[in-house]
Amino acid sequence: MPFVEVGGRRIEYAWFGEERRNPPIVMLHEGLGSLAMWKDFPARLAAETDRRVLAYSRYGYGKSTPLAQPREPSFMHEEALEALPALLIALGIEQPILFGHSDGGSIALIHAGDARFPVAGVVAMAPHLFVEEYSLVSIRRAKVVYETTDLRERLGRYHDDPDSAFRGWNDVWLDERFKAWNIDADVARIACPILAIQGRDDEYGTMEQVDRVGRLRPQAQVVALDACGHSPHRDQPYEVLRLTAAFVRAL
Repeated sequence: MPFVEVGGRRIEYAWFGEERRNPPIVMLHEGLGSLAMWKDFPARLAAETDRRVLAYSRYGYGKSTPLAQPREPSFMHEEALEALPALLIALGIEQPILFGHSDGGSIALIHAGDARFPVAGVVAMAPHLFVEEYSLVSIRRAKVVYETTDLRERLGRYHDDPDSAFRGWNDVWLDERFKAWNIDADVARIACPILAIQGRDDEYGTMEQVDRVGRLRPQAQVVALDACGHSPHRDQPYEVLRLTAAFVRAL
């Protein structure tokens, strides 16, 4: 995979689909994700939407530069308002459609809420707008699994430094200071169209997360998927592709 330097850090990325004149889709992965963990979904997304798709591993994930120090509770705003704009400039991308999952969905929403960064649209799967105890229960459980099973080895298939990936996600979410984190104000400022998708069986967030998107931005399209957990693109890939393609065509 090629790399680009963003803020003095090496970031891995890949393009999918043919180059086109219309704005591309930029994918932002979850808290334990990476470019490789999307597997074949970026290629399928490019084919279904007839758009070029960019996927990349954020700082601390995949083959990108591992974390040099623990994340601060402001890390998603830093990714959205500093790292992502720098990446888009470095790759010559203007007015993208953002497609984010979990933490990546939150980062996409924060970015779109800043008027300095024109965005054509946002697809947010299982985003977090605030911290729920419901989410923290699963995150605490994940810590135990990481420390007592082969999860570290399995994550090593997708991350050069699995400790960087896991600790960079788990530690900050369990930081007492992070409980006050909230992006309602960012979402309320979004001017572009939004598609918010969440599984009814999501183990990391309740439907209140996307329902709140709908209340803050009444024009947003909010979709709840049955028989679907925290990863709609894995649990209901055909429906996510169908919804996203229709959303993109409407833009």
